[in-house]
Amino acid sequence: MRTKIQYKIQYTMELLAMCLLAAYLQIPLPQVSLALHSWKSSGKFFTYEGLHIFYQESVGVVGSLEIAVLLHSFPTSIYDWYKIWEGLTLRFHQVLVLDFLGFGFSDNPQPHHYSIFEQASIMEVLLWHLGLQNHRTNLLSHDYGDIVAQELLYQYKQNQSGRLTIKSIHLSNGGIFPETHRPLLLQKVLKDGGVLSPILTWLMNFFVFSRSYPSLWAICNNDGNLVIVNLLQYIINQRMRALASETNPIDFIYEPLDPVNPYPEFFELYRKMLSRSMMSILDDHISHDPQLEDPMGFLNAYLGFIKSF
Repeated sequence: MRTKIQYKIQYTMELLAMCLLAAYLQIPLPQVSLALHSWKSSGKFFTYEGLHIFYQESVGVVGSLEIAVLLHSFPTSIYDWYKIWEGLTLRFHQVLVLDFLGFGFSDNPQPHHYSIFEQASIMEVLLWHLGLQNHRTNLLSHDYGDIVAQELLYQYKQNQSGRLTIKSIHLSNGGIFPETHRPLLLQKVLKDGGVLSPILTWLMNFFVFSRSYPSLWAICNNDGNLVIVNLLQYIINQRMRALASETNPIDFIYEPLDPVNPYPEFFELYRKMLSRSMMSILDDHISHDPQLEDPMGFLNAYLGFIKSF
């Protein structure tokens, strides 16, 4: 039989759920900033299997055949890269980014089985759509994007599509080793929150995201908060795949303060598993979002890596 304490706990949890639901139903979608309006207006959409995918492209250096493909993190959007966007266009023939399915201004279908394989396939189709499949591609990724980069590398090595020619891979802040990966508290709460996850996402978007990083607004665009649990499945489906055997240049931007990849466990495992790869270490005051916290440091580290081969 239940004790009085158990009944009180159940009553408290039910009351909390009702309060969250009431707030969820009353709070409107955060307003899109003028900067995001401008960002969307300058971008384009293409169609992938009936779904609308938002992307940005910028033509840079004339005469170069190299392009940079940027892969954003969770739970954000391609606006993550706006602080280093101009700097990249001065180095590459073309810079290309897209909002992954379920993120940003791209469609958020539901119900839908979201997968890393699908996210990688969408990027490959976009490259084909733009006629860039034969250009040498430099992948630059962050967090969730690191896992998509691994999938793109795997498909490239298996020659499954012929839509991609990878020259280099540059990872940052992704949990590429399950042994050392420490998901952020936000990711844990949203992943394990059950039916409350969409409500919690909406509330956090309004009270926190819309007042801090503008790119974090994007997850609640087009009811993206309702698909967040599916998107988080990447945390339990990670794999090294082709990284360890890759012969093309690989670099990882690392910050010892990054809570996702704790020091020294991640550092030591990276040196062991990817001994032929490079690692760029930023200042010790930088945490999980170096492209936003220290854009010049991040950009210089990346361009230094590109110049090294």
